[in-house]
Order: sequence, then structure tokens, then C-alpha cells
Amino acid sequence: MTDWARIRDAYLECERITREQARNFSYGIRLLPGPKRRALSAVYAFARRVDDIGDGDLPRDEKLRRLKEARRAVHAASTDAADPVLVALADSAARLPVPLAAFDELIDGCEADVRGVRYGTFEELLHYCRCVAGSIGRLSLGVFGTIDPATAEARADALGVALQLTNILRDVREDQLSGRVYLPADDLARFGVRLEPGNGAVEDPQRWDGLIRFQAARAEQWYVEGLRLLPMLDRRSRACCASMAGIYHELLARIAADPRAALEQRTSLSGWRKAGVAARSLAGMAP
Repeated sequence: MTDWARIRDAYLECERITREQARNFSYGIRLLPGPKRRALSAVYAFARRVDDIGDGDLPRDEKLRRLKEARRAVHAASTDAADPVLVALADSAARLPVPLAAFDELIDGCEADVRGVRYGTFEELLHYCRCVAGSIGRLSLGVFGTIDPATAEARADALGVALQLTNILRDVREDQLSGRVYLPADDLARFGVRLEPGNGAVEDPQRWDGLIRFQAARAEQWYVEGLRLLPMLDRRSRACCASMAGIYHELLARIAADPRAALEQRTSLSGWRKAGVAARSLAGMAP
């Protein structure tokens, strides 16, 4: 098989992974032109691999070992690799300014998940958010491109934080039942809410409402800054970013409107609703 064919097949595998597993991001990724779509699919495919290690059922020490292997693998990514995801990543980084070193931060965040780290303050949680989502924002920006990288990077980081804060609120019940609590201890104490790992109930639903709306308002502030990235991108990249951000922004609005629903089930949007957000984004509408 020629090098060209190997690289083509590697990208096809990354696009398959993205199409089948990226429930929200795939709506935005498909709005990109071919080269950028393939590159962002490669970023997603590796990020998904890292997430799957952290969220899987393996013993703690085995997860940490595999995360260490993933870190070593991305550092050595090459178009000669046997792994198609690493082939596609290496080719993407050769063609576009994709900062593969940012995956170190993603892996740092996943290691914190595996170790069961709890967050006492929002500043501590913010560091985690910047690891697991701000890193993806910076990787995505490398694919999108911009004429003012320094300013755009700060805004991409803010948008990543906004998306991760939304993720935390969306998954609060699922995380709690699996033994993870991301909401800062300071905020829990301020609102008089106790969240015990493995127990999906709260003592006072009204206090819970106040806590979640406070967290949603905080996330909204990060969206305000993060969405300032959009005018700095070309039209197709802007549509992609607006679609992904728009889906999560709408999730946040639903969570804030009915905080107790987050205790019952994971908040989600229907496929047609996501498609509608993507269509508006391609037409140039803000999310």
C-alpha cells in the first residue's frame, strides 16, 4: 500500500469513529471543508480514545498505565505508525498548526478523573476544565486557523471551559452515581447541598435549584467570552464552531430552566434539534 493510501485510510478510520461516536460534535465537524474535517476527526478520534480509557471499567492502575502509553504514543506520532489514528494525527500536524502537545493536558485531566480528584474551589475546577476541554479548543483552533493566534487561543480556551462546565451539569447524576463529584466543595457548602458519590439524591431540591442556576450563570459568562472567537474564524470554521457551541449552549439553557431534571436523567437534544442548530450555524446565524 502506498503512503498516500495509508494516510487516506487512516483519515477514513478517524471519520468513521467521529461519525459513530461524536454525538454532538459530528454535527459541526461535517460543516468543514474536507482537509479540516479530516484533521478535526483525527483530533476527536484520539481524544475519544483517551476519554474511553478514563471512563472505562478497567482497574485504576491499568487505566493509568494506558494513559501513560497514550501520552507516549502521541509524542511519537508518525505517518509510519501502525495505528491509523496516530498516522492521521501526524499528517494533520504536518499540514496544519495543530499543537499535539495539548493532548498532554487532556491526559492530565483524565488522570485526575481516574484518581478521583475532588475540587474544593472553582479555581481548582477551572484548571481541570482547561486541561480536558480548553486543550481541545486549542487543538481545534489549530485546525480552524486564525490571523491572531494569541487572542483566538484565549477565546478558544474560554469556550472550552464553557463547554466543560455545561458537560459537568449535564452529567451530574451519572458522575455522582459513578463516584465522581465535580462541583466545587465551596459552592456546595454555600448552597447547603450535599452530593455523596454513589448516591443520586439531594436533601433539599430548592437548594439544588439555586446551586445549578448559579453554576449555569457562571458557565454563561464563559460562553460570552468564548463566543467572541467566532468572528475570528473563516466562514466554514465559524459554522463548525458555532454548531458545536450552539448545541451545548442550548443544553445549558435547558438545565437552567429545569435544574431538577438533571437529577433524573441526562439532559439531551434530539437529532433534529441538533441538525437545526447546525443548519443555522452554516447560514451564519449565532448560536
